[in-house]
Parts: sequence; structure tokens; C-alpha cells
Amino acid sequence: MIRIALMLPRFSRYGGVEQFGFRLAGELARRGHLVDFICARQEVDPPKGVRVLEVGRPPGLRIFKMLWFLIRAESLRKRWNYDFCVSLGHTWNQDVIRMSGGPLLNFWAKSEPAFPPGLPRLFKRLRRWLSPSNWLALVIERHQFTAKSDVIAVSHLVRDWLLQAYPALLPGRVTVVYNRPDASRFSPPTASERAVARAALASGSANAMDGAVEPVFIGTAATRFEGRKGVKQLIQAFSLLPEHCMLFVAGGQAPGGYIKLAAELGVADRVVFCGKVEDMPSFYRGLDIFILPTFHDTCSNVVLEALASGCKTIASSSDGSAFFLEPEAILADPGDVPEMAKRLHLFMERPTPPPFVWPENVDSGLETFADRIEGLLAKRTMR
Repeated sequence: MIRIALMLPRFSRYGGVEQFGFRLAGELARRGHLVDFICARQEVDPPKGVRVLEVGRPPGLRIFKMLWFLIRAESLRKRWNYDFCVSLGHTWNQDVIRMSGGPLLNFWAKSEPAFPPGLPRLFKRLRRWLSPSNWLALVIERHQFTAKSDVIAVSHLVRDWLLQAYPALLPGRVTVVYNRPDASRFSPPTASERAVARAALASGSANAMDGAVEPVFIGTAATRFEGRKGVKQLIQAFSLLPEHCMLFVAGGQAPGGYIKLAAELGVADRVVFCGKVEDMPSFYRGLDIFILPTFHDTCSNVVLEALASGCKTIASSSDGSAFFLEPEAILADPGDVPEMAKRLHLFMERPTPPPFVWPENVDSGLETFADRIEGLLAKRTMR
């Protein structure tokens, strides 16, 4: 039997790459492979047939945690002599890398405009360049993409960014397989499912269902509140919308600054911070519009999930998921607040879209990714 290792610091079902790693491990085990998942921290039970090898995390600075996982994962890789190793994060040696984050310097350049010009932006730049863990991440990244590992990017945008950042990387070594939400979880709701979901959202606000006009529910989601996600700009744009609109923000940590901003703009009673949402399918079912005005996202799962759930969906041109959107649904500049408000106005008037159909000529989904791994493994065996 084929022994395959997946490597990622966190074994969890919360977070885009973590959810993908969990599902990929289960799919490879279902196909009859012996699958180990090497992680620093295990948060959930594994799928059937998957063994989790937890290496722990030392206390202290992030650089020590990164180094610990780098060294311990490499030690286990050598010890078990796997037939094939899949890197989902910062590891030293592997057969294939799933590139989900994009080159680090590209991320810094793209996300920097999310911060106000002047001292806030300069401070953010200095923090990034002076961070030891960032320097370690750069060293690992450069080693990964000068080694002989194959690369599977999560979007055409990531592929282009990667080839631009590392010109020596052969284009033939970089292929694209998009994320594809689980159709059994994310699909257009029935009328009753939508009614229940909207009632659940409305319960978080005292005035969500008040008034004679049918409310418009707008939503966004992020694992963490970061400047690059465009939450600040979205709240500013939302303040320009009519009174019958509601904004629901899923996820995030410590939203105090955004709550204060909503209050300053006079929309605190129409902006609901939902915290960590366990039932994201129900969240999407209740929305009229989903928007992610991100300054940098390689291929945001939430945009694809919203599309699959039948939402009218808006994203930015700096998000690889925008590949699947019509031009009117793509924000050229997520920092352009008036344009964002204008686009939301436009989408408020649009009817509910028909069910999203995934293009047949675009490689996507967990099964396709697993097929690609087995294809690379077969090539390696033939050498």
C-alpha cells in the first residue's frame, strides 16, 4: 500500500486550508492509501483510516513554533520514509506543494493599501520586515520553490503571482486546481430553508425585520478580522446604503474597532457581528448579497461557498475566486468605498441568480486534487 503524508501545523476543520487538509486526508484514505497527517496541534478526530502524528508546539515566539514544526515534520518524514509527501504549509522537503497563500512578498505588496497611508502603513511595513518569523517564512518559501517539488496552485491568479515571484520556476511544474465547496453542504436553499435562515440572522438584531420594506441582508466572512479583508471599507460603504439594509459579519476576533467604526457612522444598530459561525451553509442561505472586498486572497473559500449557495456575490480583483464572477461583480479597487456602495446598490436590484454551474473545463474540487496527487505519484514511480 502507498504511504502518504500530509503536513500542516493545525489539524482542524476551522479555516480554509485546515478544512481542505482534513477532507483531502479522508479522500486519500478512502482510496486505499495509508495516510498520516503530521501536525503541531490536533483539534478534531481524524477521518477513518487517517493517523494523526502530533508534534506539539513549544511556548514562546511564533518563530520558535515554526522552527519546531519544520524540524519535527522533516524528522517524521524521514523516519517513516513515505512514498509521497504533500505540503500544505511551511515544510522543508515534500513531493508536491499546495500553494494556497501566494508568495509572501506579493502578499505584503497587495495587502499594504488596506492600511491607512502615513504612519499606520509605515508601522505595518516595519512590523513585517522586522518580524523574525517572516524572515523564516521567506527562507522556507525560497527553498520550496527552488527545490524539485511540483506545485498545485489554488487559482490562476496564484499561479501567475508565483511565476512572477520565482522566474526560475518552470511553468510546467505549476498546475491549477481550484477549491470547490462540498455540494452536499453548500447549495441554493428551498423557500423554507431560506425563511428559517433569515429568521435566525434577524434574531441577532432588534430591528432586522422592522418596517414595511423587505430587508436586504448583506454578509461577509473571515476567519480573522485583518485589514486586508476590507471589513473597514465595507462598513464605510454600508453606511451609504438605505435603512432597510443589514450587514452580518461572520467570524473574526476582537471586532471592537469595527464596532466603534459602525457606531461613529451611525449604523451600529444595522451591523451584526456574528462571531465564529459553525453553520456557514445556513449563514449563506439567509443572505441576499455576499461580499468580500479583500485586498489579497488567493482563492477565498467563502466566495465560492456563497456562489454555490445561490447568493448574489461580489469579490475583488485581488481574489483568485473572482475568476468565476461576471465583470460587474468584481471590485477593481476594494479601497474605493463609493464604488463599493454603488455596486451593492446595483446588486440589491438584481433578481436571485440561477444555480451556479461549475465550468467543466476548469480543474476544481477535492477529487481532482487527489487525482493529481495520484498522477504525480505514478510518474514518480515510473522514474
